Amino acid sequence: MGEISIKINIADRVYPLKVEMQEEEQIRKAAKNINEHMRSLQQAYDVRDKQDLLSMSLLHYATTALKYDDKKIIEDNGLSEQLTVLHDRLDAYLSDKNVL
Repeated sequence: MGEISIKINIADRVYPLKVEMQEEEQIRKAAKNINEHMRSLQQAYDVRDKQDLLSMSLLHYATTALKYDDKKIIEDNGLSEQLTVLHDRLDAYLSDKNVL
């Protein structure tokens, strides 16, 4: 589609970005989630330093991403094995029926 210029506000700082048009909504949502997470941390821990809040938010999202990546790999490995078995069975069935 093409690149567009947007401005994202994170921790009261504005960041100009060039993004693909189809990514704009996702990027804006991510920035909103970061700001909301920082607000909740600020209230829960009475932390005022934006750098500390950003670091804590980054740690939260990085940990979540790692958990998701590990889970995805485990699930994908199981699926790959099942697909291989299914493929082999289908090949054997089609060979027996002389369909190939």
